[in-house]
Amino acid sequence: MSKYTYLKEQVYEANMEIPRENLAIVTFGNVSGIDRNAGVIAIKPSGVPYHKLKVEDIVLLDLDNQVVEGNMRPSSDTKTHTLLYKNFPSIGGVCHTHSTYAVAWAQAIRAIPNLGTTHADHLTTAVPVTEVMSDEMIQRDYELETGNQILDLFGDDKLNYEETEMVLVACHGPFTWGKDPAKAVYNSVVLEEIAKMAYLTMHINPSAQTIKQGLIDKHYFRKHGKDAYYGQGC
Repeated sequence: MSKYTYLKEQVYEANMEIPRENLAIVTFGNVSGIDRNAGVIAIKPSGVPYHKLKVEDIVLLDLDNQVVEGNMRPSSDTKTHTLLYKNFPSIGGVCHTHSTYAVAWAQAIRAIPNLGTTHADHLTTAVPVTEVMSDEMIQRDYELETGNQILDLFGDDKLNYEETEMVLVACHGPFTWGKDPAKAVYNSVVLEEIAKMAYLTMHINPSAQTIKQGLIDKHYFRKHGKDAYYGQGC
């Protein structure tokens, strides 16, 4: 048995949430997780349908994208994941899906505005969207450049990756992250619901405005930070 079985099991279960939550079809999407102490990443193998995926299929790599364990090719999005792990040091899981409403906003190259308290429960900002990738970037290392687009966006807009745990890659789709693979998938579920609500809101009222800052702060900080009081605590 692999000494990283625990990590493979975590990542397998997180990947199986993607079809259960209707976040992608057939082979689309992927989830990874990292053991920071070992410097090992586990990720879904490329092109394997979810109904055929097994724990032992999960591929292990190092942060230089070299396979450590596994007989299958890792996800084609692996370089995006590893770049996020390198630059977002507190995250433990990354999820990429092709969920319908989030992808629609990404294809429209529109950030998702913060229109209500469901959105504000999870982040204080709009869900950001990257620039469209240039031809030069596409011709270089596409998956690595996808990660660079995310990093550039968070740097240019001075976004905190620990507070904004989701992004739309223009013309492509959503990436989310969190403290572990399960939280990364949870954030993908939340993102899809936020995207759906915003789409419907803008159709009902195309002039809908971002909610006031006081409501954003109230809903976000009752769940996050030292003064949070939502839920049962530790």
